[in-house]
Amino acid sequence: MENDQPEMTRSTETDAPISVLSSPQEQMFPLLPEREIERARAFGTVMQWRAGELMFSMGHIAPGLVVMLEGHVRVIRRDAMGRVHRTFEYRARQFMGEIAQLFDHPCLGDGVVIEDTTAIVIQSADLRRLLVMEAELGEKIMRALILRRVGLIERGSGPVLIGDSTDARLIALQDLLRRNSYPYSLIDAREDPETVTLLQRLSATEADFPIVVCPDGTVLRAPDQSELATRLGWLPDFDPGHVYDVLIVGAGPAGLAAAVYAASEGLSVAMFDSWGPGGQAGTSARIENYLGFPAGISGEALTGRAFMQAQKFGVHISIPTSVKSLCCDCVPLAVQLDSGQRIASHTIVIACGAVYSRPDIEGLERLTGRGVFFGSSPVEAKLCQGLEVVVVGGGNSSGQGVVYLASRARHVHLIVRDHSLVEHMSQYLIDRIARLPNVTLYTDTQVTSLTEDDGGLAGVRCEGAQGELSFNIRHLFLFTGVQPNTQWLDDCSIKTDAKGFVLTGAEAHGERDDGSHTLETSVSGVFAIGDVRSGSIKRVSAAVGEGAGVVPQVHGVLPERQSRAQEAIRRVV
Repeated sequence: MENDQPEMTRSTETDAPISVLSSPQEQMFPLLPEREIERARAFGTVMQWRAGELMFSMGHIAPGLVVMLEGHVRVIRRDAMGRVHRTFEYRARQFMGEIAQLFDHPCLGDGVVIEDTTAIVIQSADLRRLLVMEAELGEKIMRALILRRVGLIERGSGPVLIGDSTDARLIALQDLLRRNSYPYSLIDAREDPETVTLLQRLSATEADFPIVVCPDGTVLRAPDQSELATRLGWLPDFDPGHVYDVLIVGAGPAGLAAAVYAASEGLSVAMFDSWGPGGQAGTSARIENYLGFPAGISGEALTGRAFMQAQKFGVHISIPTSVKSLCCDCVPLAVQLDSGQRIASHTIVIACGAVYSRPDIEGLERLTGRGVFFGSSPVEAKLCQGLEVVVVGGGNSSGQGVVYLASRARHVHLIVRDHSLVEHMSQYLIDRIARLPNVTLYTDTQVTSLTEDDGGLAGVRCEGAQGELSFNIRHLFLFTGVQPNTQWLDDCSIKTDAKGFVLTGAEAHGERDDGSHTLETSVSGVFAIGDVRSGSIKRVSAAVGEGAGVVPQVHGVLPERQSRAQEAIRRVV
C-alpha cells in the first residue's frame, strides 16, 4: 500500500493533444486546453465550492465529472476501512472522476476543497453525450477514466472483503467484483493476525463470513452477489412503462457487440446478465487468435473494453440480474426478472451463451466452489500458487487454462479422454503445452470420483490407458464441453435442436430463408446469436460478428413490431 502523502499530478501546460505515446501519468491526468474546456462547458453546469467543503464522499453519488476552472481540490482514494491508498491534487484545467461517474455509481474516494473552487460539472447522461459527440475530447476523457479505474483496482480501493480466501462464497464475491472491473481489497482471516480485533470492531464473528464492508460504511454479513451489487449501486431502476427497441439477454462477446452496434445507431437498448460481462470468453487467460491483437489479449480485458463501449453509448445494463422467463406471445415482447419485474421490448436478442457441462463425477456437486472450478480466473489461480492442480478438457479453453495455470502452479496434470489434443485444440496451444516442463498430459483418461475433507477437495481419482490414477490435490479445473444456457426459455415456443441450442433462420421456420433473417428464431422479433445459437462457430470473433450482424435484422423487423405494439395499445384504450 502506498503512503498517504499528497501526489502532485499537474503537468506542464500545453495545448498539444495527449496521444497513446504519452506517459501513463499524462494520459491519466491530462491538462485540457481552453478550446476543449469550452467544448465541455456546453455539456455541463458551472458550480462553486468554498474552501473546507466536501465536494463528494466515498460511497455516495458524485455530482458528475468535474472540470476544474480555478481552485484546488484534494482527492483521497481509500478503501472502506479508511486505509488511504493514494492522494491526488487537482487544479485548473484538470478533471476529476473515474468510470463510476460514467453511470452514476457511488464514489470511491473523498473530494476535499482546499481553496475556493469553480468547476464545470457534467452529469452522467451528459458525459455519455460528450463522449459520443466530441470524439477527440471524449477519447482523452475515456482513456483517463479507464486508467484511473485500473489504478483503483491495482491498489484495492473500495469495498473490503473479509473471510477465508478458500471459501466458495468469498470466491464468488471476488469473481463478481473482478468480472465487473470493480476495485476491492481482501483480508484473509486465516493469515491476518488482526482479524479478531477487526471482527470486534465490526461487531461480527466468523459465523458472519464472508463479510463485506461497503464504501458507504455498511457492513454486509454473508451477502449473495445480488445483495452486494444492490448495495454498491450497480442495479439501475427501470421504468415499467418504457418499451425498449432491443433487449439483450447475455453480456458475452455476442451480446456486447449487439449492444454497442444497436445503441450507437440510436436504438434504446437494455442488457441483462446473471453473472458479469464477458461470458466464457471473459475467463480466457489469453486470446491470441483474435484479429488485431498480435500479442494476444486476456478475455477479461477484451470484453471489459466492450462493456465500457456499451455504457458509453447509453445501454441500460443490469448485472447481476437473472431473467426468469420470456413472454413470446406478448405485444410488445417482454421478459420477467427473478425479482418479478417485467421489462418490455419490441425485439429480444438471446445471447446467453453456454455453460460448461457438469460431468457425472461422484462428489462434484458438493465440491463445486470448494476446490472444483469451471474455467479459471485470477482469483482461483492465486489460490493454487506453488501447488499441483488437475485440469480436465481438450479444447482451446482448456489449453489456455493450462498455459495460464502452469505459470503459477508447481505442476499441472492435464486429463483428456481423447487419444490426443489434435482434434479440438489449436496447434499453437498444443505446441506451447508440449514445451512446458511442469505439465503432464494423460490421454484416454477420465475422472471417476473426488475425495474431500473439511477443507474441501482432497483428491482426484481417474481411470485411463495407464490404469487407475490418483492425485492428492486441492484444485480441479473443468473445461468439459458446453450446454446451452436456455432453461429460462422452457415456457416459450422457441424451437431448439436436440441439444437445446436455439434454431434460427430456415431451420427455425421450416422453410428456405431469403437470407435477411438468418438470426431470427421461430418467434417473430426474437433473435439468437453467439454460442447459444444452433450451428454457431464457438469463437469470440464469430460471436462478435453475429452481434454486429443481428442489428440490421433487428432494424428490418422493428417498424412492424412497433406498429403492432401501438395497435395493441389502441385496442386497450
